[in-house]
Amino acid sequence: MANDKEQNEKTIQSRYKEMDRDRQSMLERARDCAELTIPSLLPPESSDQDDPLPTPYQGLGARGVNNLASKLLLTLLPPNNTFFKLNVNNQALKQLENQEEGLKTKVEQKLSEIEQNVMQEVRSQTLRVDVFEVLKMLIVTGDALLYLPDEGGSEVFKLTQYVIHRNTMGEVLEIITKEQVDLFSLPESVQDEIIKKHELDDEMDEKDIREEEFDLYTRIALNNEGDKWEVVQEVDEIEIEDTKGTYDVGESPWIPLRWTAPTGEDYGRGLVEEYLGDFKTLESLTKALVEGSAVASRIVGLVNPNGVTRTKKLANADNGDFIEGREEDVSFLQIEKNNDYKIIYQKTQEIKERLKHAFLLMDAIRRDAERVTAQEIRMMAKELEDALGGAYSLLSVEFQLPLVKRLMDQMESQGKLPKLPDDTVEPQIVTGIEALGRGHDLDKLMQFMQALEPLGPKQIIPRLNVSDYMVRVATALGMDTSGLVKSEKQINKRREQSQKAETLKNIAPEIMKQMQQQQQQQQQGGANQQQGGGQ
Repeated sequence: MANDKEQNEKTIQSRYKEMDRDRQSMLERARDCAELTIPSLLPPESSDQDDPLPTPYQGLGARGVNNLASKLLLTLLPPNNTFFKLNVNNQALKQLENQEEGLKTKVEQKLSEIEQNVMQEVRSQTLRVDVFEVLKMLIVTGDALLYLPDEGGSEVFKLTQYVIHRNTMGEVLEIITKEQVDLFSLPESVQDEIIKKHELDDEMDEKDIREEEFDLYTRIALNNEGDKWEVVQEVDEIEIEDTKGTYDVGESPWIPLRWTAPTGEDYGRGLVEEYLGDFKTLESLTKALVEGSAVASRIVGLVNPNGVTRTKKLANADNGDFIEGREEDVSFLQIEKNNDYKIIYQKTQEIKERLKHAFLLMDAIRRDAERVTAQEIRMMAKELEDALGGAYSLLSVEFQLPLVKRLMDQMESQGKLPKLPDDTVEPQIVTGIEALGRGHDLDKLMQFMQALEPLGPKQIIPRLNVSDYMVRVATALGMDTSGLVKSEKQINKRREQSQKAETLKNIAPEIMKQMQQQQQQQQQGGANQQQGGGQ
Protein backbone atom coordinates (compact mmCIF):
# COMPACT_ATOMS: atom_id res chain seq x y z
CA MET A 1 0.00 0.00 0.00
CA ALA A 2 0.99 3.63 -0.51
CA ASN A 3 1.23 4.32 3.20
CA ASP A 4 3.66 1.59 4.27
CA LYS A 5 6.12 2.10 7.11
CA GLU A 6 8.94 3.55 5.01
CA GLN A 7 6.68 6.19 3.45
CA ASN A 8 5.15 7.13 6.80
CA GLU A 9 8.61 8.04 8.08
CA LYS A 10 9.05 10.59 5.27
CA THR A 11 7.59 14.07 5.28
CA ILE A 12 4.79 14.69 2.80
CA GLN A 13 6.96 17.29 1.09
CA SER A 14 9.77 14.80 0.45
CA ARG A 15 7.25 12.22 -0.77
CA TYR A 16 5.79 14.82 -3.16
CA LYS A 17 9.24 15.57 -4.60
CA GLU A 18 9.88 11.85 -5.02
CA MET A 19 6.62 11.34 -6.95
CA ASP A 20 7.22 14.57 -8.89
CA ARG A 21 10.19 12.97 -10.69
CA ASP A 22 7.84 10.44 -12.28
CA ARG A 23 5.53 13.25 -13.39
CA GLN A 24 8.05 15.39 -15.29
CA SER A 25 7.89 13.60 -18.63
CA MET A 26 4.11 13.74 -18.49
CA LEU A 27 4.24 17.48 -17.75
CA GLU A 28 6.46 18.14 -20.76
CA ARG A 29 4.06 16.38 -23.13
CA ALA A 30 1.05 18.12 -21.57
CA ARG A 31 2.69 21.55 -21.95
CA ASP A 32 3.39 20.84 -25.63
CA CYS A 33 -0.30 20.02 -26.10
CA ALA A 34 -1.47 23.12 -24.22
CA GLU A 35 0.87 25.40 -26.18
CA LEU A 36 -0.84 24.43 -29.46
CA THR A 37 -4.42 24.63 -28.15
CA ILE A 38 -5.17 26.63 -24.96
CA PRO A 39 -1.84 27.62 -23.29
CA SER A 40 -3.55 28.90 -20.11
CA LEU A 41 -4.60 25.34 -19.20
CA LEU A 42 -0.96 24.47 -18.44
CA PRO A 43 1.40 27.46 -18.74
CA PRO A 44 5.15 27.04 -19.38
CA GLU A 45 7.33 26.01 -16.45
CA SER A 46 8.30 28.80 -13.97
CA SER A 47 5.81 31.26 -15.50
CA ASP A 48 3.33 33.24 -13.39
CA GLN A 49 0.14 35.17 -14.09
CA ASP A 50 2.07 38.27 -15.21
CA ASP A 51 4.10 36.45 -17.88
CA PRO A 52 2.78 36.43 -21.47
CA LEU A 53 1.58 33.05 -22.73
CA PRO A 54 2.49 31.51 -26.10
CA THR A 55 0.11 32.49 -28.91
CA PRO A 56 -0.61 29.76 -31.50
CA TYR A 57 -0.76 30.79 -35.17
CA GLN A 58 -3.90 28.68 -35.64
CA GLY A 59 -7.13 28.77 -33.59
CA LEU A 60 -8.46 25.36 -34.57
CA GLY A 61 -6.96 23.74 -31.47
CA ALA A 62 -8.75 26.05 -29.02
CA ARG A 63 -11.97 25.87 -31.03
CA GLY A 64 -11.91 22.07 -31.13
CA VAL A 65 -11.17 21.71 -27.40
CA ASN A 66 -13.93 24.12 -26.38
CA ASN A 67 -16.42 22.48 -28.75
CA LEU A 68 -15.71 18.94 -27.58
CA ALA A 69 -15.73 19.97 -23.90
CA SER A 70 -19.14 21.63 -24.42
CA LYS A 71 -20.58 18.50 -26.03
CA LEU A 72 -19.23 16.31 -23.24
CA LEU A 73 -20.63 18.67 -20.60
CA LEU A 74 -24.11 18.50 -22.16
CA THR A 75 -23.91 14.70 -22.25
CA LEU A 76 -22.40 14.08 -18.81
CA LEU A 77 -24.36 16.80 -16.96
CA PRO A 78 -27.50 17.48 -19.03
CA PRO A 79 -29.10 20.79 -17.97
CA ASN A 80 -32.74 19.66 -18.02
CA ASN A 81 -32.50 15.95 -17.22
CA THR A 82 -30.87 13.76 -14.59
CA PHE A 83 -27.73 11.92 -15.64
CA PHE A 84 -28.34 9.09 -13.17
CA LYS A 85 -31.15 6.95 -11.80
CA LEU A 86 -31.55 5.46 -8.33
CA ASN A 87 -32.33 1.75 -8.61
CA VAL A 88 -33.64 -0.62 -5.94
CA ASN A 89 -32.11 -4.11 -6.12
CA ASN A 90 -34.31 -7.00 -7.27
CA GLN A 91 -34.63 -8.66 -3.85
CA ALA A 92 -35.86 -5.48 -2.16
CA LEU A 93 -38.13 -4.81 -5.13
CA LYS A 94 -39.87 -8.17 -4.72
CA GLN A 95 -40.38 -7.52 -1.00
CA LEU A 96 -42.00 -4.17 -1.79
CA GLU A 97 -44.36 -5.76 -4.30
CA ASN A 98 -45.36 -8.44 -1.79
CA GLN A 99 -45.96 -5.99 1.06
CA GLU A 100 -48.46 -3.66 -0.58
CA GLU A 101 -49.88 -3.10 -4.02
CA GLY A 102 -48.59 0.17 -5.49
CA LEU A 103 -45.77 0.50 -2.93
CA LYS A 104 -43.15 0.07 -5.68
CA THR A 105 -44.55 3.08 -7.54
CA LYS A 106 -44.49 5.19 -4.37
CA VAL A 107 -40.85 4.25 -3.70
CA GLU A 108 -39.86 5.08 -7.28
CA GLN A 109 -41.61 8.45 -7.03
CA LYS A 110 -39.66 9.23 -3.85
CA LEU A 111 -36.39 8.20 -5.48
CA SER A 112 -37.24 10.42 -8.47
CA GLU A 113 -37.67 13.35 -6.07
CA ILE A 114 -34.23 12.61 -4.60
CA GLU A 115 -32.73 12.57 -8.12
CA GLN A 116 -34.23 16.00 -8.83
CA ASN A 117 -32.91 17.34 -5.51
CA VAL A 118 -29.39 16.18 -6.38
CA MET A 119 -29.61 17.85 -9.80
CA GLN A 120 -30.82 21.04 -8.12
CA GLU A 121 -27.72 20.88 -5.91
CA VAL A 122 -25.55 20.58 -9.04
CA ARG A 123 -27.16 23.72 -10.47
CA SER A 124 -26.99 25.69 -7.21
CA GLN A 125 -23.28 24.93 -6.71
CA THR A 126 -22.37 26.10 -10.25
CA LEU A 127 -20.55 22.79 -10.55
CA ARG A 128 -20.91 22.85 -14.33
CA VAL A 129 -18.41 25.73 -14.57
CA ASP A 130 -15.66 23.73 -12.87
CA VAL A 131 -16.57 20.53 -14.73
CA PHE A 132 -16.22 22.39 -18.04
CA GLU A 133 -12.70 23.45 -17.00
CA VAL A 134 -11.94 19.87 -15.96
CA LEU A 135 -13.08 18.50 -19.33
CA LYS A 136 -10.83 20.94 -21.21
CA MET A 137 -7.89 19.84 -19.07
CA LEU A 138 -8.65 16.19 -19.74
CA ILE A 139 -8.80 16.74 -23.50
CA VAL A 140 -5.54 18.72 -23.57
CA THR A 141 -3.37 17.43 -20.71
CA GLY A 142 -5.05 14.08 -20.01
CA ASP A 143 -5.44 14.58 -16.23
CA ALA A 144 -7.31 16.73 -13.69
CA LEU A 145 -8.33 16.54 -10.04
CA LEU A 146 -11.76 17.67 -8.82
CA TYR A 147 -12.19 18.46 -5.12
CA LEU A 148 -15.65 18.62 -3.49
CA PRO A 149 -15.22 19.74 0.15
CA ASP A 150 -17.67 18.81 2.90
CA GLU A 151 -19.01 22.37 3.19
CA GLY A 152 -19.96 22.45 -0.51
CA GLY A 153 -18.51 24.04 -3.63
CA SER A 154 -15.72 22.65 -5.79
CA GLU A 155 -12.08 23.25 -6.69
CA VAL A 156 -10.05 22.15 -9.71
CA PHE A 157 -6.38 21.12 -9.51
CA LYS A 158 -4.15 21.23 -12.59
CA LEU A 159 -1.56 18.59 -13.31
CA THR A 160 1.13 20.89 -11.87
CA GLN A 161 -0.68 21.00 -8.51
CA TYR A 162 -0.82 17.33 -7.59
CA VAL A 163 0.92 13.97 -7.96
CA ILE A 164 -0.77 10.58 -8.00
CA HIS A 165 0.16 6.93 -7.64
CA ARG A 166 -1.91 4.01 -8.97
CA ASN A 167 -1.50 0.26 -8.87
CA THR A 168 -1.16 -1.87 -12.00
CA MET A 169 -4.96 -2.09 -12.29
CA GLY A 170 -5.27 1.70 -12.41
CA GLU A 171 -6.76 2.02 -8.91
CA VAL A 172 -5.64 5.12 -6.98
CA LEU A 173 -3.46 4.45 -3.95
CA GLU A 174 -2.12 7.90 -3.11
CA ILE A 175 -2.67 11.57 -4.02
CA ILE A 176 -0.68 14.58 -2.81
CA THR A 177 -1.79 18.11 -3.64
CA LYS A 178 0.31 21.27 -3.37
CA GLU A 179 -1.13 24.76 -2.73
CA GLN A 180 0.23 28.18 -1.80
CA VAL A 181 -1.16 29.60 1.48
CA ASP A 182 -0.53 32.66 3.62
CA LEU A 183 0.75 32.19 7.15
CA PHE A 184 -2.30 33.83 8.76
CA SER A 185 -4.60 31.23 7.15
CA LEU A 186 -2.97 28.46 9.23
CA PRO A 187 -3.81 27.49 12.85
CA GLU A 188 -2.10 29.70 15.43
CA SER A 189 -0.07 26.82 16.88
CA VAL A 190 1.34 26.08 13.41
CA GLN A 191 2.06 29.77 12.82
CA ASP A 192 4.07 29.98 16.03
CA GLU A 193 6.03 26.84 15.15
CA ILE A 194 6.87 28.15 11.66
CA ILE A 195 7.97 31.56 13.03
CA LYS A 196 10.27 29.93 15.60
CA LYS A 197 11.74 27.61 12.98
CA HIS A 198 12.59 30.41 10.51
CA GLU A 199 13.86 32.82 13.14
CA LEU A 200 16.39 30.19 14.18
CA ASP A 201 17.33 28.88 10.73
CA ASP A 202 17.18 31.98 8.54
CA GLU A 203 17.38 34.75 11.12
CA MET A 204 14.32 36.29 9.42
CA ASP A 205 12.21 39.01 10.99
CA GLU A 206 8.72 37.90 12.14
CA LYS A 207 7.14 40.53 9.88
CA ASP A 208 8.95 39.11 6.84
CA ILE A 209 7.88 35.58 7.75
CA ARG A 210 4.22 36.62 7.96
CA GLU A 211 4.42 38.12 4.45
CA GLU A 212 5.78 34.89 2.97
CA GLU A 213 3.66 32.24 1.26
CA PHE A 214 4.17 28.58 2.17
CA ASP A 215 3.51 25.31 0.38
CA LEU A 216 0.59 23.39 1.86
CA TYR A 217 0.67 19.66 1.09
CA THR A 218 -2.41 17.45 1.44
CA ARG A 219 -1.90 13.68 1.35
CA ILE A 220 -4.80 11.33 0.61
CA ALA A 221 -3.75 7.67 0.86
CA LEU A 222 -5.53 4.32 1.01
CA ASN A 223 -4.98 2.49 4.30
CA ASN A 224 -3.53 -1.02 4.54
CA GLU A 225 -6.99 -2.62 4.71
CA GLY A 226 -8.08 -0.78 1.56
CA ASP A 227 -11.40 0.41 3.03
CA LYS A 228 -10.53 3.96 4.19
CA TRP A 229 -8.88 7.07 2.78
CA GLU A 230 -6.52 8.68 5.32
CA VAL A 231 -6.06 12.44 4.98
CA VAL A 232 -3.47 14.72 6.58
CA GLN A 233 -1.91 18.11 5.73
CA GLU A 234 1.61 19.47 6.15
CA VAL A 235 3.17 22.90 5.75
CA ASP A 236 6.88 23.64 5.90
CA GLU A 237 7.46 20.00 7.02
CA ILE A 238 5.15 20.58 10.01
CA GLU A 239 2.17 18.24 10.25
CA ILE A 240 -1.18 19.90 11.03
CA GLU A 241 -2.86 17.65 13.59
CA ASP A 242 -6.35 19.14 13.18
CA THR A 243 -6.47 18.09 9.52
CA LYS A 244 -6.20 14.35 10.15
CA GLY A 245 -9.28 12.41 9.08
CA THR A 246 -10.66 9.45 7.16
CA TYR A 247 -13.24 8.84 4.43
CA ASP A 248 -14.93 5.64 3.39
CA VAL A 249 -13.94 4.32 -0.03
CA GLY A 250 -16.45 5.74 -2.52
CA GLU A 251 -17.05 8.90 -0.48
CA SER A 252 -13.73 10.71 -0.98
CA PRO A 253 -13.98 14.45 -1.77
CA TRP A 254 -11.08 14.08 -4.24
CA ILE A 255 -12.02 12.72 -7.68
CA PRO A 256 -8.93 12.10 -9.87
CA LEU A 257 -9.78 11.99 -13.58
CA ARG A 258 -8.02 11.04 -16.79
CA TRP A 259 -8.95 10.97 -20.49
CA THR A 260 -7.44 7.54 -21.19
CA ALA A 261 -6.23 4.77 -18.90
CA PRO A 262 -2.80 3.56 -20.12
CA THR A 263 -1.93 0.22 -18.54
CA GLY A 264 0.58 0.49 -15.71
CA GLU A 265 0.82 4.31 -15.81
CA ASP A 266 -0.07 6.73 -13.02
CA TYR A 267 -1.30 9.46 -15.38
CA GLY A 268 -3.62 9.53 -18.38
CA ARG A 269 -3.08 10.85 -21.89
CA GLY A 270 -5.16 13.58 -23.52
CA LEU A 271 -6.89 13.53 -26.89
CA VAL A 272 -4.66 16.35 -28.14
CA GLU A 273 -1.58 14.18 -27.56
CA GLU A 274 -3.01 11.53 -29.89
CA TYR A 275 -3.13 14.17 -32.67
CA LEU A 276 -0.03 16.11 -31.61
CA GLY A 277 1.72 15.41 -34.93
CA ASP A 278 -1.12 16.99 -36.87
CA PHE A 279 -1.21 19.98 -34.52
CA LYS A 280 2.53 20.59 -34.84
CA THR A 281 2.39 20.30 -38.63
CA LEU A 282 -0.62 22.60 -38.83
CA GLU A 283 1.11 25.13 -36.58
CA SER A 284 4.28 25.25 -38.69
CA LEU A 285 2.38 25.40 -42.01
CA THR A 286 0.02 28.10 -40.72
CA LYS A 287 3.01 30.09 -39.50
CA ALA A 288 4.60 29.83 -42.96
CA LEU A 289 1.35 30.97 -44.58
CA VAL A 290 0.91 33.91 -42.21
CA GLU A 291 4.49 35.11 -42.56
CA GLY A 292 4.47 34.57 -46.32
CA SER A 293 1.19 36.44 -46.65
CA ALA A 294 2.65 39.33 -44.66
CA VAL A 295 5.62 39.53 -47.05
CA ALA A 296 3.40 39.16 -50.13
CA SER A 297 1.07 41.90 -48.91
CA ARG A 298 3.84 44.52 -48.99
CA ILE A 299 3.47 46.96 -51.87
CA VAL A 300 6.88 48.08 -53.14
CA GLY A 301 7.17 49.98 -56.44
CA LEU A 302 10.27 49.77 -58.68
CA VAL A 303 11.31 52.64 -60.96
CA ASN A 304 13.86 52.26 -63.75
CA PRO A 305 16.83 54.46 -62.75
CA ASN A 306 17.67 55.01 -66.46
CA GLY A 307 14.09 55.94 -67.41
CA VAL A 308 12.44 59.35 -67.68
CA THR A 309 10.03 58.75 -64.76
CA ARG A 310 11.17 60.45 -61.56
CA THR A 311 10.60 58.62 -58.24
CA LYS A 312 9.99 61.78 -56.21
CA LYS A 313 7.34 63.10 -58.59
CA LEU A 314 5.65 59.72 -58.66
CA ALA A 315 5.60 59.43 -54.83
CA ASN A 316 4.26 62.98 -54.36
CA ALA A 317 1.58 62.80 -57.05
CA ASP A 318 -2.01 63.01 -55.87
CA ASN A 319 -4.82 60.92 -57.23
CA GLY A 320 -5.68 62.15 -60.74
CA ASP A 321 -2.45 64.13 -61.21
CA PHE A 322 -0.43 64.10 -64.46
CA ILE A 323 3.33 63.70 -64.38
CA GLU A 324 6.02 63.08 -66.95
CA GLY A 325 7.03 59.45 -67.35
CA ARG A 326 6.64 56.15 -69.12
CA GLU A 327 4.57 53.16 -68.00
CA GLU A 328 7.36 50.68 -68.68
CA ASP A 329 9.62 52.57 -66.24
CA VAL A 330 7.43 51.53 -63.26
CA SER A 331 6.68 48.01 -61.88
CA PHE A 332 5.76 46.45 -58.53
CA LEU A 333 7.77 43.83 -56.66
CA GLN A 334 6.02 40.43 -56.64
CA ILE A 335 6.89 37.15 -54.91
CA GLU A 336 6.47 34.32 -57.39
CA LYS A 337 5.48 31.77 -54.75
CA ASN A 338 1.77 31.32 -55.48
CA ASN A 339 2.06 27.65 -56.41
CA ASP A 340 4.17 26.91 -53.33
CA TYR A 341 1.68 28.62 -51.04
CA LYS A 342 -1.20 26.79 -52.75
CA ILE A 343 0.38 23.44 -51.81
CA ILE A 344 0.83 24.61 -48.21
CA TYR A 345 -2.80 25.79 -48.07
CA GLN A 346 -4.13 22.48 -49.42
CA LYS A 347 -2.10 20.55 -46.85
CA THR A 348 -3.42 22.67 -44.00
CA GLN A 349 -6.99 22.03 -45.20
CA GLU A 350 -6.40 18.26 -45.15
CA ILE A 351 -5.05 18.41 -41.59
CA LYS A 352 -7.93 20.64 -40.47
CA GLU A 353 -10.48 18.15 -41.78
CA ARG A 354 -8.90 15.32 -39.77
CA LEU A 355 -8.83 17.42 -36.60
CA LYS A 356 -12.42 18.61 -37.09
CA HIS A 357 -13.57 14.99 -37.17
CA ALA A 358 -11.56 14.18 -34.05
CA PHE A 359 -13.04 17.10 -32.10
CA LEU A 360 -16.63 16.75 -33.42
CA LEU A 361 -16.76 20.15 -35.09
CA MET A 362 -19.90 20.70 -37.17
CA ASP A 363 -17.83 21.59 -40.25
CA ALA A 364 -16.75 17.96 -40.41
CA ILE A 365 -20.33 16.68 -40.38
CA ARG A 366 -21.63 18.70 -43.32
CA ARG A 367 -20.01 17.56 -46.57
CA ASP A 368 -19.38 19.94 -49.46
CA ALA A 369 -22.45 19.46 -51.65
CA GLU A 370 -25.44 21.40 -52.92
CA ARG A 371 -27.98 19.25 -51.07
CA VAL A 372 -27.29 17.36 -47.85
CA THR A 373 -30.23 15.53 -46.29
CA ALA A 374 -31.07 15.79 -42.59
CA GLN A 375 -30.81 11.99 -42.30
CA GLU A 376 -27.28 12.10 -43.73
CA ILE A 377 -26.22 14.76 -41.23
CA ARG A 378 -27.81 12.80 -38.37
CA MET A 379 -26.03 9.58 -39.31
CA MET A 380 -22.65 11.31 -39.66
CA ALA A 381 -23.13 13.05 -36.30
CA LYS A 382 -24.01 9.72 -34.71
CA GLU A 383 -20.89 8.14 -36.18
CA LEU A 384 -18.71 10.89 -34.73
CA GLU A 385 -20.38 10.63 -31.32
CA ASP A 386 -19.71 6.87 -31.31
CA ALA A 387 -16.00 7.60 -31.65
CA LEU A 388 -16.08 8.92 -28.06
CA GLY A 389 -17.35 5.64 -26.64
CA GLY A 390 -14.07 4.95 -24.84
CA ALA A 391 -14.00 8.39 -23.21
CA TYR A 392 -17.65 8.07 -22.18
CA SER A 393 -16.97 4.69 -20.57
CA LEU A 394 -14.05 5.94 -18.48
CA LEU A 395 -15.79 9.16 -17.45
CA SER A 396 -18.89 7.22 -16.37
CA VAL A 397 -16.81 5.09 -14.00
CA GLU A 398 -14.28 7.67 -12.77
CA PHE A 399 -16.36 10.87 -12.87
CA GLN A 400 -20.16 10.51 -12.99
CA LEU A 401 -20.59 7.70 -10.46
CA PRO A 402 -18.14 9.12 -7.84
CA LEU A 403 -19.71 12.57 -8.34
CA VAL A 404 -23.22 11.28 -7.61
CA LYS A 405 -22.08 9.37 -4.53
CA ARG A 406 -20.14 12.36 -3.22
CA LEU A 407 -23.02 14.80 -3.75
CA MET A 408 -25.50 12.46 -2.07
CA ASP A 409 -23.13 11.97 0.86
CA GLN A 410 -22.76 15.78 1.22
CA MET A 411 -26.52 16.32 1.10
CA GLU A 412 -27.19 13.49 3.59
CA SER A 413 -24.71 14.98 6.08
CA GLN A 414 -26.34 18.42 5.63
CA GLY A 415 -29.84 16.99 6.15
CA LYS A 416 -30.95 17.75 2.60
CA LEU A 417 -31.50 14.06 1.78
CA PRO A 418 -32.70 11.09 3.82
CA LYS A 419 -30.14 8.40 4.58
CA LEU A 420 -30.50 5.65 1.97
CA PRO A 421 -29.46 2.03 2.64
CA ASP A 422 -26.23 1.35 0.73
CA ASP A 423 -27.04 -2.30 0.06
CA THR A 424 -30.51 -1.55 -1.34
CA VAL A 425 -30.38 1.64 -3.44
CA GLU A 426 -27.59 2.20 -5.96
CA PRO A 427 -27.18 5.03 -8.51
CA GLN A 428 -26.98 4.01 -12.18
CA ILE A 429 -25.57 6.33 -14.85
CA VAL A 430 -27.99 6.83 -17.75
CA THR A 431 -25.99 9.22 -19.99
CA GLY A 432 -22.71 8.92 -21.87
CA ILE A 433 -22.02 5.39 -23.10
CA GLU A 434 -25.40 4.20 -21.79
CA ALA A 435 -27.18 6.81 -23.89
CA LEU A 436 -25.17 5.83 -26.97
CA GLY A 437 -26.24 2.19 -26.63
CA ARG A 438 -29.89 3.08 -26.16
CA GLY A 439 -29.66 5.50 -29.09
CA HIS A 440 -28.60 2.66 -31.40
CA ASP A 441 -31.51 0.51 -30.16
CA LEU A 442 -33.95 3.34 -30.87
CA ASP A 443 -32.53 3.84 -34.37
CA LYS A 444 -33.04 0.16 -35.15
CA LEU A 445 -36.64 0.26 -33.89
CA MET A 446 -37.38 3.33 -36.02
CA GLN A 447 -35.80 1.74 -39.10
CA PHE A 448 -37.82 -1.42 -38.48
CA MET A 449 -41.12 0.51 -38.41
CA GLN A 450 -40.17 2.51 -41.50
CA ALA A 451 -39.42 -0.72 -43.38
CA LEU A 452 -42.89 -2.04 -42.46
CA GLU A 453 -44.78 1.09 -43.52
CA PRO A 454 -45.43 -0.09 -47.14
CA LEU A 455 -47.41 -3.07 -45.77
CA GLY A 456 -50.02 -0.79 -44.25
CA PRO A 457 -51.69 -0.79 -40.81
CA LYS A 458 -54.04 -3.69 -41.64
CA GLN A 459 -51.08 -6.03 -42.14
CA ILE A 460 -48.84 -4.63 -39.37
CA ILE A 461 -51.13 -4.17 -36.35
CA PRO A 462 -52.50 -7.77 -36.14
CA ARG A 463 -48.95 -9.15 -36.23
CA LEU A 464 -47.24 -6.59 -33.95
CA ASN A 465 -47.10 -6.85 -30.17
CA VAL A 466 -47.80 -3.17 -29.51
CA SER A 467 -47.16 -3.32 -25.75
CA ASP A 468 -43.76 -4.91 -26.25
CA TYR A 469 -42.88 -2.36 -28.93
CA MET A 470 -43.84 0.52 -26.64
CA VAL A 471 -41.75 -0.91 -23.80
CA ARG A 472 -38.71 -1.27 -26.07
CA VAL A 473 -39.01 2.31 -27.34
CA ALA A 474 -39.34 3.61 -23.76
CA THR A 475 -36.29 1.57 -22.71
CA ALA A 476 -34.27 3.02 -25.59
CA LEU A 477 -35.30 6.49 -24.42
CA GLY A 478 -34.32 5.70 -20.84
CA MET A 479 -37.90 5.76 -19.52
CA ASP A 480 -39.52 3.50 -16.94
CA THR A 481 -42.82 2.10 -18.25
CA SER A 482 -44.07 0.87 -14.86
CA GLY A 483 -47.65 2.11 -14.50
CA LEU A 484 -47.47 3.74 -17.95
CA VAL A 485 -47.82 0.88 -20.44
CA LYS A 486 -50.45 -1.74 -19.66
CA SER A 487 -49.38 -5.37 -19.35
CA GLU A 488 -51.12 -8.17 -21.28
CA LYS A 489 -52.90 -9.20 -18.08
CA GLN A 490 -54.30 -5.69 -17.64
CA ILE A 491 -55.32 -5.52 -21.29
CA ASN A 492 -57.15 -8.88 -21.10
CA LYS A 493 -58.92 -7.84 -17.91
CA ARG A 494 -59.98 -4.57 -19.52
CA ARG A 495 -61.16 -6.46 -22.61
CA GLU A 496 -63.27 -8.81 -20.50
CA GLN A 497 -64.84 -5.84 -18.71
CA SER A 498 -65.58 -4.18 -22.05
CA GLN A 499 -67.15 -7.36 -23.40
CA LYS A 500 -69.35 -7.70 -20.31
CA ALA A 501 -70.38 -4.07 -20.64
CA GLU A 502 -71.16 -4.54 -24.32
CA THR A 503 -73.17 -7.68 -23.60
CA LEU A 504 -75.06 -5.89 -20.87
CA LYS A 505 -75.69 -3.02 -23.26
CA ASN A 506 -77.14 -5.39 -25.85
CA ILE A 507 -79.43 -7.26 -23.48
CA ALA A 508 -80.45 -4.19 -21.48
CA PRO A 509 -83.43 -3.32 -23.77
CA GLU A 510 -84.79 -6.87 -23.52
CA ILE A 511 -84.44 -6.85 -19.73
CA MET A 512 -86.17 -3.49 -19.52
CA LYS A 513 -88.98 -4.77 -21.73
CA GLN A 514 -89.44 -7.86 -19.53
CA MET A 515 -89.41 -5.69 -16.38
CA GLN A 516 -92.06 -3.42 -17.90
CA GLN A 517 -94.22 -6.41 -18.82
CA GLN A 518 -93.92 -7.82 -15.30
CA GLN A 519 -94.83 -4.43 -13.84
CA GLN A 520 -97.87 -4.17 -16.11
CA GLN A 521 -98.98 -7.67 -15.16
CA GLN A 522 -98.60 -6.84 -11.48
CA GLN A 523 -100.60 -3.65 -11.90
CA GLN A 524 -103.33 -5.50 -13.85
CA GLY A 525 -103.49 -8.25 -11.22
CA GLY A 526 -103.90 -5.65 -8.48
CA ALA A 527 -106.71 -3.96 -10.39
CA ASN A 528 -108.57 -7.26 -10.81
CA GLN A 529 -108.33 -7.96 -7.10
CA GLN A 530 -109.83 -4.54 -6.30
CA GLN A 531 -112.77 -5.19 -8.69
CA GLY A 532 -113.47 -8.62 -7.15
CA GLY A 533 -113.49 -7.14 -3.63
CA GLY A 534 -115.93 -4.44 -4.69
CA GLN A 535 -118.46 -6.96 -5.97
